[in-house]
Amino acid sequence: MTDQQRLAPGDQAPDFTLPDSTGRQVSLSDYRGKQVVVYFYPAAGTPGCTKQACDFRDNLGELDGAGYQVLGISPDKPEKLAKFAEAEQLNFPLLSDPDKEVLTAWGAFGEKKNYGRVVQGVIRSTFVIDPDGKIVKALYNVRATGHVAKLLKDLKIAG
Repeated sequence: MTDQQRLAPGDQAPDFTLPDSTGRQVSLSDYRGKQVVVYFYPAAGTPGCTKQACDFRDNLGELDGAGYQVLGISPDKPEKLAKFAEAEQLNFPLLSDPDKEVLTAWGAFGEKKNYGRVVQGVIRSTFVIDPDGKIVKALYNVRATGHVAKLLKDLKIAG
């Protein structure tokens, strides 16, 4: 599957219901009427994913102040997400998608290059969703470092 389905601005964001790090079910539709940043990352606790999550944590005040809610999604089990959230003092929901159904629906799972080899895996991606549930930005293959700062700039929240 080389040509996986990718979402684009203007598309309706695929709804989902996933457990968070406490096991509570969280649905995208719970956030209807709000602006949401949904980001997909490969694995809790790895260096790049930790850096990215901490960047979101450190900028949550600005995102929040501009009316954005943040949701992080990975294939990790809720127990692992709970440890990650506690260790890094993450202040936004981390959702568990072990079956990778949501990752796949959003085009955030599939073929990617890893150290020059093509592998199946999580494609680090970030989406901005408007209050009507439409995608405003669909960013694939984002870098773990510096991505949040660029996102704030793109959304005209910072600098």
